[in-house]
Parts: sequence; C-alpha cells; structure tokens
Amino acid sequence: MNIIQRARTLRKNMTKQERILWQFLRKKSINNLKFRRQYPIGKYIVDFICNEKKIIIEIDGGQHNEVKNIAYDKERTKYLESKGYKVIRFWNNDIDNNIEGVYQEILKFLAD
Repeated sequence: MNIIQRARTLRKNMTKQERILWQFLRKKSINNLKFRRQYPIGKYIVDFICNEKKIIIEIDGGQHNEVKNIAYDKERTKYLESKGYKVIRFWNNDIDNNIEGVYQEILKFLAD
C-alpha cells in the first residue's frame, strides 16, 4: 500500500479522539483556516495540518510513551520541522478530558 492509499485508509478509520478534534478543525471553523486530516508529507502521514500556517497537530495515544515510539516521534518531528512546520502534540486524554483547553491551545499557535 502506498502512502496515499494508507492516508485514505487512516481517514476512514480515525480514532475517537481524532474524530472529536476534526469536528473543531473542519470546514474552516477556526479563524477561517483550512485543515486537512491524515495528510502525507514525505514518508510520514500527519494527523492534521494547516498548510496556510504550516502547523501540524498530532494526537498521541499511550503507545507514544514506549521507548521505540519516542525515538520515532522525535525523528519524525525533526523531519517535519526541517520542512518548516511547527508540530503540536496532544494526548488522547487531553481530547477526552479537556477539548476546550486543546482548542484554546491551538488558537494560540494559529495566532502567531
């Protein structure tokens, strides 16, 4: 499966937390900015991206606390930042328990 097909599959199978955040980001609901979901950049697929502001939003589950995934995420973030993107990460429980706080934090990044 190539990266475009993989991105399409991920769009169809979003996590609960991704679906919740997508409701806030879709249809230019934040400052009239367009977001895309499960968007390929190089060999990676990012959860959400606003190309206009060069901001990537990642939603992380508990597996991102594992040593091998910490190293992978660090390498991935370094690559994305080298392409001029700012990467913002939230934990699943942030989405579950404080979606308003997540939304406010995203607004801060978009204001810059």
